[in-house]
Amino acid sequence: MAPVNPRLVMLGAAPQTPGGIAALVDAYRVHGLFKRWPIDYLATHADGGVLPDAALALSTMRRFVEILLRERGTVVHLHTEATRGFWRDAVFAGLAIAARCPVILHLHGGGFRPWYNNAGVIFRTAMRFFLERAAAVVVPCDSLGVWVRAVARGAQVVRVPDPVVPFEVPQDTRSPGLVLYLAKLEPSNGIFDLLEALSEVRAAVPDVRLVCAGDGARAAVARYAKRLGIADMVKFTGWVGPSAKRALLESAAVFALPSYDEELPVGLLEAMAAGVPAVVSPVGGVPEVVVDGVSGFFAAPGDVATLQRLLRKLLLDRALGARVGAAARESVRVRCSPERAAARLGELYAALGVRAWEESPQRVHDPRAVA
Repeated sequence: MAPVNPRLVMLGAAPQTPGGIAALVDAYRVHGLFKRWPIDYLATHADGGVLPDAALALSTMRRFVEILLRERGTVVHLHTEATRGFWRDAVFAGLAIAARCPVILHLHGGGFRPWYNNAGVIFRTAMRFFLERAAAVVVPCDSLGVWVRAVARGAQVVRVPDPVVPFEVPQDTRSPGLVLYLAKLEPSNGIFDLLEALSEVRAAVPDVRLVCAGDGARAAVARYAKRLGIADMVKFTGWVGPSAKRALLESAAVFALPSYDEELPVGLLEAMAAGVPAVVSPVGGVPEVVVDGVSGFFAAPGDVATLQRLLRKLLLDRALGARVGAAARESVRVRCSPERAAARLGELYAALGVRAWEESPQRVHDPRAVA
C-alpha cells in the first residue's frame, strides 16, 4: 500500500484583507502553487472588525483542531506578522506543535526586531519557543534570517523571496510629478520626513504630488501636511486592492519609502516590478535587492536633505528615472519571480513528506461557512 500523502494546511489572511499576507497568498494561487500541491487554505483573520474577526478565528480554530485530530502528520504552513495578531497565530502554531505536526512559520513584514527588543521576558521566551520548535522559519530576506538565528539559535531558517511579477509600463503613461508612498502611515515608515522633503522639492517641481496609499495615522499626516503648507498636493487613498494599486504604479514617477525599520517591504518590490524608480532607506533586506544609484537610490533614515535632493533629481530627470526603473525591474525579475518562490516552497514541502499532485483540486475552506 502506498503511503498516505500528508495533508497540507495553509493558514493566513482572508482574500482581499489589507496587508502583505493576502497579496502574497493570492500571488501563489495565481501562479499555480495551489494546483501543484494539495493545499487546504484556512483564513485566520479578515478585515471585518474585532468581533467578526474573533468569530472567524474561533471558527477556523474549530475546523483546524478537527483536522489535527483526524489526520496525524498534517503539515501546517502558518503566515504571521509582528502585530497583536501574532498571539492569535501562536495559538494555531501551539496546537499543531502539541499534535506533533510540523509547522512552517512564515514571517512577513518588518517590525519583528523592535517588537522583540521592546517586549518583556515572557514574550521573548514565547517567541524563541515558536521559532525553535518550527520545522522551518521562512523569511523573505537574509537580514531577517540573521536576526532569527541570533535570537533563536536552534531555528531552521529558509529564505523564500516574496513573489512579484515584473511588467512594462510606457513612460508616457506616467505622471511626471507623482510620488507614490505605498505603506502604512506611521512615523517608522518615514512619512513625516517625506512630507518635509516634498515641501522643499515643490520650489523646483511645482506640479509635484504625493499619493499616500495605505492605512494608519491619516489625520496626523494630513495635519502635518497642512502645517507645511502642502496639504493641496497630498492625496490619501487608504488601502488599495490589486487593480487600483497597479493603476497607481503605472502612473507614479517615483516611489518613496524612507523607513527607519524594515525588512523587505512588498510595496518596494511591487514598485520595482513596475519599473518605478525608488528612493528608500538602506535598512533590513532593502540592500539585497536595490543597488544604490543603479536600481534605486538610498537616503539614510531621517536624512531629509538627501531625500529631497534625490526626489528632485528623479522628478526632473525622466531619462534617469527610466534607466533606474528598468534596472529595478530586472533585479526583481531575477530575485523574486513567482516560479523561484514556488520552487523553494515546493522543496520545503517535499522535505516534510508532502508529495506534489499536479491534478489535485484546489480545496479552499471558508471558515465562516462552518456552523
